[in-house]
Amino acid sequence: MSSTYGEMIRLTIFGQSHSPAIGMTLEGIPAGSSIDMEKLERFLARRAPGRNAWSTPRAEADRPEFVAGLLGNVTCGVPLTAIIRNTDTRSGDYEELKKKPRPGHADLTAQYKYHGFQDHAGGGHFSGRMTAPLCIAGGICRQLLEKEGVKIMARIAVIGDVEDESAFLTSVEENEFPVVSPEKGILMQQRIEQAREEGDSIGGIIECVVTGLPVGLGDPMFHGMENRIAQAVFAIPAVKGLEFGAGFAAARMRGSEHNDPFRIRDGKIVTETNHAGGILGGITDGMPICFRAAVKPTPSIAKSQQSVDLEAMKETSLEIRGRHDPCIVPRAVPCMEAAAALAVYDAFLAYKAQQ
Repeated sequence: MSSTYGEMIRLTIFGQSHSPAIGMTLEGIPAGSSIDMEKLERFLARRAPGRNAWSTPRAEADRPEFVAGLLGNVTCGVPLTAIIRNTDTRSGDYEELKKKPRPGHADLTAQYKYHGFQDHAGGGHFSGRMTAPLCIAGGICRQLLEKEGVKIMARIAVIGDVEDESAFLTSVEENEFPVVSPEKGILMQQRIEQAREEGDSIGGIIECVVTGLPVGLGDPMFHGMENRIAQAVFAIPAVKGLEFGAGFAAARMRGSEHNDPFRIRDGKIVTETNHAGGILGGITDGMPICFRAAVKPTPSIAKSQQSVDLEAMKETSLEIRGRHDPCIVPRAVPCMEAAAALAVYDAFLAYKAQQ
């Protein structure tokens, strides 16, 4: 099933962008796990729309309502189910998209896949809106991993032609604009504003780091940590590329440059560098997991675009209405942490079961 993820835990996401509510069911969380609701809501607020100048003006509270699985704030063994109500929808803005698909969006492929029965409003279940329930589940897993000494943090590394090359050593989640360098953050915001003023959009790159992991999470072949993380990360609709450690730069390196030499520090085997991104043979090596994800520009832009009329089967132009992010990257940062948390916690439970 395309909306379900996990082995030790099972996450199912449901709803559409403009349905009365969206939500998730998360199975496999151990009974007796306490959830800090205030912390979870702060995490969700980082993704929520309508909070700043660089996001869509659609205003949603994005507060989760748990309808099953909790007694107080403690899991009781029943699958966790939570919803987020959609309260600020304007479905009429999408009426034209029933016959004119947006370039770069899933409108056309959904038409072929579902034969016109798909929900067009807000992109239906192809919308970035569906990352809100992803963040509920990932936010919970992130909290449970923190109790095990595992920390997950992400930041904006690139927006357009601006790159924040600062060392990523501490979390930036308290920053309104999630970058390490405030100066580069200002330049990035200028690029976003320029794209918005021109009726366009802009993409970027998000970097994510996971620290505190033991050696041994993951498996070779199809259940390697790269595989697990990639499956969760690509659930974020705008992601178009993913690299671990040195990533594509490894193709231009020699083995003597790329290999991470082993050292012994405080009685533990560590690596001198981390070009492998903390994963060897699909299994964690004890070093931080490091990956970067490329996020495409938002397809829904104000500029007139070339499309087709599906009813008349002729070429036509399309001017998109509605409220859309000129850059989805800032709001995708917590989504990246959520995806990583899901994959890592799923593998962590499997690791503990084998001990």
